[in-house]
Amino acid sequence: MKRLVLAAASALAVAAPFAATSGIASASTPSAHGATTINVCAHNTRAGFAHCLSKVVTSINGKAVPNATPSGYGPSDLRSAYNLTTDSTATVAIVDAYNDPNAESDLAVYRSQYGLPACTTANGCFKKVNQTGGTSYPRNNGGWAQEESLDLDMVSAICPGCHILFVEASSNSFANLGAAVNYAASVPGVVAISNSYGGSDSAATSQYDHPGIAVTASTGDSGYGVESPASYDSVVAVGGTHLTKASNTRGWSETAWSGAGSGCSTLNAKPSWQTSATQCSGKANADVSAVADPNTGVAVYDSYSYQGLSGWLVFGGTSVASPIVASVYALSGNTAGYPASYTWAHASGLNDVTSGSNGTCPTSVWCNAGTGWDGPTGLGTPNGTSAF
Repeated sequence: MKRLVLAAASALAVAAPFAATSGIASASTPSAHGATTINVCAHNTRAGFAHCLSKVVTSINGKAVPNATPSGYGPSDLRSAYNLTTDSTATVAIVDAYNDPNAESDLAVYRSQYGLPACTTANGCFKKVNQTGGTSYPRNNGGWAQEESLDLDMVSAICPGCHILFVEASSNSFANLGAAVNYAASVPGVVAISNSYGGSDSAATSQYDHPGIAVTASTGDSGYGVESPASYDSVVAVGGTHLTKASNTRGWSETAWSGAGSGCSTLNAKPSWQTSATQCSGKANADVSAVADPNTGVAVYDSYSYQGLSGWLVFGGTSVASPIVASVYALSGNTAGYPASYTWAHASGLNDVTSGSNGTCPTSVWCNAGTGWDGPTGLGTPNGTSAF
């Protein structure tokens, strides 16, 4: 789940400020800024299942958008925005549902476009498996394939030298997704596992509890509200921001993204490292955040045509943020114990996001960004790796 996608607009340009709106799956929905969107995945309300809340922009002011060249932020932009200057050969695992038959070849196009080293099965950098580690893959799914391309590209952007373990769950049930997480955690060398999906707040399971590994999950794309597995106390909950270039010392500026999920779990205990700043009695979302607004989205390559869209696309949603943060943990080389505890103890190493909102809520800090911790952006965004 957790990502929105815009068809690419022009070479090397950042997506124009559209305001994607929600709607019923496959229904066209015009926004206030002239963009028409369709949902990539229908919202799944069944207990025990995860969903994606993806939207794709098919036209702007009535004109179709091309997708032959990359648009949106690329690797150099993201590494600049988050002050990332190191690399690693650690392994980051990506867990999603269903099969993307073009995952490896699409990843090769992305990495070649941006001059990143090849990451292939042949050179040992890339490995794709099912939820038990085999090579009998689940059925293809176009919506999840776009999600998977996004996740793989974000690991590549943030940690070009990292190895990638891509684990495809048999379905979008939490039983299968959790089994995929468990498998990923069993593989030697895995230091981070990214989960770009979610469902309604639910009680944590041991499948997502792996000390020594940074297990990250997106907080949601529907604004204020709690989703799992981000709400599990063993998981690093990753919120979202609106990221733009700026004429300040950092060179970038961020505000809370209006679509990021946040709030307090009523089913999962508050971890010992979360402080009274959250004003939650249970686990608070988010812990940290990264770019997620599709209006300031990232470039992704996906050739598995879905709803008529393929090629270079622009994605947003907290699906972008989760693999970014997982990859920053990989860069740090510091994932002992529960990695979120280290981040909470070293929040001065983050970019504090102090403005923006994701809705209305009974306690202001749960939905309004401000100094220190807040729901939409957590403690802030990466500023190098010192908080990770």
